Amino acid sequence: MTVASQVKQTLASLKGIHAGLQQLALTSQDETAQRTFHEAMLTTEEIIAELKDRVGRLEFEEPQYHGK
Repeated sequence: MTVASQVKQTLASLKGIHAGLQQLALTSQDETAQRTFHEAMLTTEEIIAELKDRVGRLEFEEPQYHGK
């Protein structure tokens, strides 16, 4: 498995985690838990953005990774 495919796979997993945290933040009854899930969700958004940038750089630097 190439580095690009590993990064893309990690990105997909992190998007799923983000969706799960979002759901937990919306459905939790405890305000502290809601805040914690929301903060974790925001952190995953930052990481997702960084990984998307990394995928773009990998595809630019190594055209064979584009679209895989």
